[in-house]
Amino acid sequence: MQEKLSITKLFGIDYPIIQGGMIWCSGWELASAVSNAGGLGLIGSGSMYPDVLRDHIRKCKHATDKPFGVNVPLLYPDIDQHLEIIVEEGVKIVFTSAGNPAKYTGWLKDRGITVVHVVANTKFAKKCEDAGVDAIVAEGFEAGGHNGREETTTMCLIPMIVDSVSVPVIAAGGIGCGRTMAAAMCLGASGVQVGSRFAASLESSAHAHFKEQILAAVEGSTELTLKEITPVRLLKNPFYQSVIAAYERGADVEELTLLLGRGRAKRGMFEGDLVEGELEIGQISARIDALESAGDIVKNMVAEYQAIVQNSSFFHF
Repeated sequence: MQEKLSITKLFGIDYPIIQGGMIWCSGWELASAVSNAGGLGLIGSGSMYPDVLRDHIRKCKHATDKPFGVNVPLLYPDIDQHLEIIVEEGVKIVFTSAGNPAKYTGWLKDRGITVVHVVANTKFAKKCEDAGVDAIVAEGFEAGGHNGREETTTMCLIPMIVDSVSVPVIAAGGIGCGRTMAAAMCLGASGVQVGSRFAASLESSAHAHFKEQILAAVEGSTELTLKEITPVRLLKNPFYQSVIAAYERGADVEELTLLLGRGRAKRGMFEGDLVEGELEIGQISARIDALESAGDIVKNMVAEYQAIVQNSSFFHF
């Protein structure tokens, strides 16, 4: 097996820390702040109309001269417009998710774009490699938002995927500090993607009420649900309780789909409706107790990681 290219070289960044491209949280302010701190910031295009995405890309280019990328859910209805805008605006890094990587990876790479795809099992990791992606994000069960049906935890998932592909693997799910970053690297990951921790940053575009709920979360405050539609990890608010009630009365897929409706995530995460809104966040929210700047989050992660690595006794019995 050939040696895997380092994530820092692949993206041209200082630290192998990638910010998750979360809907309603990852605008140009967060992406540019993470990139300026030495990581890789991502604009989350899944909650943006094409003209809004173009505006965020242009503002991000103005706010940083460092590399940044765009996260593109492949099931998004305006996907073709999004990809054309990304090419027109000169974005060189695209993370794709929620779809078949074979459909657009070649098209993007032909235009000089580095492509990374998000998966939650080894089957799709191998399909990503066959499609020609430059790296893979392996997202464990702990992660917030949309997740894998297999419920494979990060601790189990990362080494399985690392052993099954030859491209670099970026670990995601439950990672938000230097200790969890070090654990992921020990499992064979080439870098980490951090979502929930950045959702609760000063630069996140999430509503203040949602950020407050993240800080208030404790163990057991989230649960993966709605697997019949698309698995999603949510905070247990009144909307979540209505989902549980629907299950208890034997709701079918059609009823669950109607209950979810449209715009639930926007109502909860962006508009701050804590009753009727969908609040997507990971299990690591139980460890987040303060809002920090994105720059401080990156700095603290790197410092803690380096301290662990330099403490050689950590690796000896």
